[in-house]
Amino acid sequence: MPERVQRVVLAYSGGLDTSVILKWLQQTYGCEVVTFTADLGQGEELEPARAKAELMGVRPEHIFIEDLQEEFVRDYVFPMMRANALYEGLYLLGTSIARPLIAKRQIEIARMVGADAVSHGATGKGNDQVRFELGYYALNPDIRVIAPWREWDLTSRAALIEFAEAHGIPVSKDKRGEAPFSTDANLLHTSSEGKVLEDPWEETPDYVYSRTANPEDAPDTPEYITIDFERGDAVAVNGEALSPAKLLAKLNDYGRTHGIGRLDLVENRFVGMKSRGMYETPGGTILLAGHRAIEGLTLDRGAAHLKDELMPRYAELIYNGFWFSPEREMLQAAIDRSQLLVTGTVRLKLYKGSATIAGRRAAVAHNLYSADIVTFEDDQGAYDQRDAEGFIKLQALRLRLLRRRG
Repeated sequence: MPERVQRVVLAYSGGLDTSVILKWLQQTYGCEVVTFTADLGQGEELEPARAKAELMGVRPEHIFIEDLQEEFVRDYVFPMMRANALYEGLYLLGTSIARPLIAKRQIEIARMVGADAVSHGATGKGNDQVRFELGYYALNPDIRVIAPWREWDLTSRAALIEFAEAHGIPVSKDKRGEAPFSTDANLLHTSSEGKVLEDPWEETPDYVYSRTANPEDAPDTPEYITIDFERGDAVAVNGEALSPAKLLAKLNDYGRTHGIGRLDLVENRFVGMKSRGMYETPGGTILLAGHRAIEGLTLDRGAAHLKDELMPRYAELIYNGFWFSPEREMLQAAIDRSQLLVTGTVRLKLYKGSATIAGRRAAVAHNLYSADIVTFEDDQGAYDQRDAEGFIKLQALRLRLLRRRG
């Protein structure tokens, strides 16, 4: 018999896997299960999860369904965007950045209801088990973690369905067949992996895409939008002030229409294997382009280049699940310091899968770009070109000495 557990908080979606986990926890550990369902903008109706949990014996006061979209974008997505974070130079970390918030809220609920354990539905092959559990332990070093996929013998979809039917767990018709791929979604992105995507030579089938139009079918006329930034965060679209979650949703709408933000990637998982995934991050792709553009006007070269050097390490920490680590917090402090004057407006051209910069401007107090100095015309003495000779000779000194030495 496994070690006794009194009460466990389960990250619960209401789907097949977590519904089976709920019943399995009740049977295997003889414990009371508290369910937590986070609304991170995945675009699904979440209230059915409540009815399903009640059907399986969860007390109404122990069913938590919470809208965390604003907190998600404000406290997790936006800080990551300030860093221009891309894992392996491409991936906007849509799944990775959601896990620490879910873990944090699970630990908070566990404290509220007096639970001595938490549980998740991540498999033993993936990164999410690491992300969830590093978050749990960082926030409560003594919490008990139950990871059913590392314990049970339900190793196939057929076995899950058989277990569900044997225990009166409703299984929707669309879950009875073999899923062609698995997905994860939130307000920032949708990821798809497995099955039809496992052969990296095969092109992603069009039916896999769910949040972006095919760029070939997108409007033939470009659309221009503006994004206003204050201290590194987007605050308005086309002059309309919006909350963080509403702003990202607005950019998602533009990205969907114009087929922006598709990525087909073979990546290196933290657990050691390579995997192929298809990601759609429409609003995030637009936001990243805009943020880099306003940094181009307002961020000093040394700070900008240092940020670019730190970014891969920062992105890797998020990907690997170390959001609550001291090193991520140290990097965040440096990144946030760099953003104090990153304020201005960017104009973007959206067209058939691309978001390109059409213009950018910043207030004089924040702007490091000087047309008077950079002009090819008469600069009226703003820059003395003769200064370049000494600068170049000093830079060349060690090269000349090396060459003379032979």
